[in-house]
Amino acid sequence: MADLDKDGTIFVGKSTKPEVLTIALANRHGLVTGATGTGKTVTLQVLAEGLSRAGISVFAADIKGDLSGISQKGEAKEAFVNRAKSVGFAYEPDQFPVVFWDLFGEQGHPVRATISEVGPLLLSRLMDLNEVQEGVLNICFRVADEQGLLVLDLKDLRAMLGYIADHAAELTSRYGNVSKTTIGTIQRQLLVLENQGGNQFFGEPALTLKDFIRTTEDGRGYINILAADKLMSSPRLYATFLLWLLSELFEQLPEVGDQPKPKLCFFFDEAHLLFTDAPKALLDKIEQVVRLTRSKGVGVYFVTQSPLDVPDKVLAQLGNRVQHALRAFTPRDQKAVRAAAETFRANPKLDTAKVIMELGKGEALVSFLEGNGTPEMVERCMVRPPSGRLGPISDEERKVLITKSPVKGKYDQAIDRESAYEVLQKRTQSGTPDRPIGAPPAPSAGAPSPAPPAPEAPPGFWTRIGNLIATALERIFGTGRPRGSRLSPGQLAARQITRSVADRVAADIGKSLGGKAGSSIGRTIIRGTMGGILRR
Repeated sequence: MADLDKDGTIFVGKSTKPEVLTIALANRHGLVTGATGTGKTVTLQVLAEGLSRAGISVFAADIKGDLSGISQKGEAKEAFVNRAKSVGFAYEPDQFPVVFWDLFGEQGHPVRATISEVGPLLLSRLMDLNEVQEGVLNICFRVADEQGLLVLDLKDLRAMLGYIADHAAELTSRYGNVSKTTIGTIQRQLLVLENQGGNQFFGEPALTLKDFIRTTEDGRGYINILAADKLMSSPRLYATFLLWLLSELFEQLPEVGDQPKPKLCFFFDEAHLLFTDAPKALLDKIEQVVRLTRSKGVGVYFVTQSPLDVPDKVLAQLGNRVQHALRAFTPRDQKAVRAAAETFRANPKLDTAKVIMELGKGEALVSFLEGNGTPEMVERCMVRPPSGRLGPISDEERKVLITKSPVKGKYDQAIDRESAYEVLQKRTQSGTPDRPIGAPPAPSAGAPSPAPPAPEAPPGFWTRIGNLIATALERIFGTGRPRGSRLSPGQLAARQITRSVADRVAADIGKSLGGKAGSSIGRTIIRGTMGGILRR
């Protein structure tokens, strides 16, 4: 099989010719669509195996548990051997390096993010907040920054909401209406989120993205599999997590442009959950992330039933297409078939819409990007069999892989450090006053302390200091002269030296006092000194 993945391509199947995904164009994103049971998961596994062989890391959500079999060597079943022979190669079982992840920490390493990292936009989406409630949540984050409070988990967010409820009158005059009724609604939504398992996702240690991008000693890319069978019972949490992950990749990874191969390919199964009922602001963010992650070396592949599940602006960014069979039993189904056919570059030899309804299991219409970045004409393709095992692995096999994982022990134990909840509790118990509402943000932990304020002085004090400096310098350098007489050449040179020394002395005094006040005092001393010199 390895001999077919050559010349910078991944062999996916065969039409009238081998159908390949060009590795250098894998960051141009893609779409895998088709009805339930038509082979989307098999296609996803074939792509993931090829990317891993090429040294590219993969992240994929495993909705049914079937993808986990990629970690075990496949079996040379008669159907696989015959399919491989029909598309032109001899079947060879193989297995691939896998790291298992799970938001609930049951079937893989726990995945966590802090409340602050997720931010108010995604949290509002997750809790299904309206615009007014989202506005109050934004105020909550702003006040946390001003107060220097870390918001890491749900109890921190709940404590901050209680804080802004207590200061609602002050906040209303500064940021707009903050009603306790709105805060109460957000608190109730937090309870729903907690019941869905949000308290296990929000916290520390937060996921480090570099742990998704790694290779084995022999150069194969790790396949990161998120156990999502239980997570799918909380579809908003699932969609929010994957969008957060995609956003983090976009924000943290450096610009690399078009490379010989991407760093990571991201497969978003059940992609319709991301877009259903999403507000415009969120859709705009998704479009921006998808459009710009290409230059970060990340390819994004949406896996869903119909192209209609993906907004047109996002669909336009997806260059590599695999379309499995669709069934047209209803008017909406027929519309989906037409939409799917229209997304391909037409092939005069194929009636694309008709073929979509005729495809058998393991068949697909494919159109990958060619070397110049344009989509090839759509072709009817027989997808090759995967080399890894098809179907889920056993609990024992999963446990063995988790114990051998390269990130074993890094995320398994939750950390609860001092943050907003603990700080606000201490303030209440000790009677420590809060920072004034609207005060500049407090310095973060470990930041240098601000310079102390400059000492107050009577009017004219620093000017008199300047005059004293001038008198001292006159005695040292001899710049004095009788009124009305001219300075000698030696006195002119001495005055120039005196000015330079005066500037340096005054500047050092101002710098030692620090801040704007120190700069102002330094300028006052210079004026006093120079005035004293020039009067002499």
